[in-house]
Amino acid sequence: MMITGAQCRAARALVEWTREKLAGNSGVDALVIEEFERRITLPDRDICDKLQTALENAGAAFIAENGGGIGVRLKLNRSEVRRIGVLENEGGIVGTDAVP
Repeated sequence: MMITGAQCRAARALVEWTREKLAGNSGVDALVIEEFERRITLPDRDICDKLQTALENAGAAFIAENGGGIGVRLKLNRSEVRRIGVLENEGGIVGTDAVP
């Protein structure tokens, strides 16, 4: 399934990301994202896949055509997504597991 610009915009809103944040997490230029969301251009599948992967990693779930139309929702609720984000940044310095 290739996402649409509207799904990209909606997913970004759900995970509370700016275009710049999505650009940083996907490796796709913010201007390309803006033109995609505004239906000015349609990027190739590779770019759409990068955007979709970054948004899914942030907690978005894309819904394919199922009789009711395409869509997007959160995999987790907002507080769970925030808590995971906090936990990912904890942990400190990584050390070896070898015990002398």
